[in-house]
Amino acid sequence: MRYRTLGRSGTVVSTYALGTMTFGVETDEETSHAILDSYLDVGGNLIDTADVYGHGASEEIVGSWLAKHPADRGRVVVATKGRLGMGSAPNDLGSSRVHLGRALDASLARLGVEQIDLYQMHSWDPLTPLDETLRFLSDSVSNGKIAHFGFSNYVGWEIAKAAHIVDRLGLNPPVTLQPQYNLLVREIEAEIIPACLDTGLGILPWSPLAAGWLTGKYQRDSAPDPATRMGENPERGSEAWRVRNAKERTWRIIDAVREVADAREVPMSRVALAWVEARPAVTSVILGVRTPEQFDDNIAAADLELTPEESDHLTEVSRPDFPGYPYGDTGTVLRGRPLP
Repeated sequence: MRYRTLGRSGTVVSTYALGTMTFGVETDEETSHAILDSYLDVGGNLIDTADVYGHGASEEIVGSWLAKHPADRGRVVVATKGRLGMGSAPNDLGSSRVHLGRALDASLARLGVEQIDLYQMHSWDPLTPLDETLRFLSDSVSNGKIAHFGFSNYVGWEIAKAAHIVDRLGLNPPVTLQPQYNLLVREIEAEIIPACLDTGLGILPWSPLAAGWLTGKYQRDSAPDPATRMGENPERGSEAWRVRNAKERTWRIIDAVREVADAREVPMSRVALAWVEARPAVTSVILGVRTPEQFDDNIAAADLELTPEESDHLTEVSRPDFPGYPYGDTGTVLRGRPLP
């Protein structure tokens, strides 16, 4: 396992994080604990959850595991998120000081810890003034309830605005951004990754396997198997599958991943994960698993390092089709060279 610092902070985390969105929903407590044990055994130390995962169930399961392993609390970095709705009252969601104060205390209680190592805003809140949110987060660092804070699903201008406010007010700064990022979804390279590089935010990619597409489980023009994520929800899953299936770029990328995987004699998932892990600004890739078998397969990517030729090939094949100016060919000339 390799390690990197969490953004510009001095906190060190493993390059693969354990996502726990399935805990308490698709994965029971006993199995979840077994996955956490295995993750710690291989040197992983960043556990990512959120209050809305299982409406608190995921945090509770992580908390019960921490309670059983008190000596390991210092070995792990616990990350969670607030902002989304946890009730039906007007202040049961959002990034206002009122909601975040209640949400943070509730997360601390469910996790059974005195301090959350990384507290993230789950998404942008257009209603709450950003300086209110940032003052709350900075205050929470100062009073010891959280060690660091970050964002999830923010876009470039939101990151830049936050950096400006933090600098202007002299607040504790954010350290991370958690966006979707994988070989099929690279649009964050246009504005978001440059914003993170400029402001020193480490990136924690979610869905690095594109909901299973990069594992090779889906076949061109064949309806998804009911046992897969796309097949579990026939109405919503089938529509999402049809959209991606219709794009020639999807299958061009999958074929390229399969080509590299076959040459290396490893599963496609490991190749796709290794590509993301090596991208600019990426700190730790979030693995979302439901079973110990999935975990064992995915975490083996920590032992795979792509050659420059393999990485360049996947990067070129998956280059996104940005929609014209200023992100198309003309925009690229005006704005400078794109990320490699």
